[in-house]
Amino acid sequence: MQNLTEKRDNMKGKITGFLRENILIFSIIAIIVGTIILIIGLLGIFFQDEMIDIIPFMNDLIPWCPYILIIGLIIFGTGLYYLYMFISKKNFIIKEIETNKRSEFIKKHVELKNSVRYLPSKYKAMLKQKEKELKIK
Repeated sequence: MQNLTEKRDNMKGKITGFLRENILIFSIIAIIVGTIILIIGLLGIFFQDEMIDIIPFMNDLIPWCPYILIIGLIIFGTGLYYLYMFISKKNFIIKEIETNKRSEFIKKHVELKNSVRYLPSKYKAMLKQKEKELKIK
């Protein structure tokens, strides 16, 4: 039983690691897919007659367009949120790692360690290199 739990935790770590390493790609894909679904939902709500003329199977989708619009908003918003969080954390870490003052680095060290947990491994390596350079444990 314990072996199965360990395998599940190990797999969960691999999936999370994979998603963390490719967060930029996945967030951009989510924004693109969300935008397409959002446009389909909007067109289905506001231009029903034109959509039925252009796309024959759209007649079956017309009643679902409000739900499609909501799904598109959720996917688009999620992609935008993860893209914003990735860029803001990345910029914060890069800005703080560029400093050569040990005292400033120590002040932000806990926040840096927390931010780097959610970024790809190259940022962890950058932080470890800076810690080694400034002799911080």
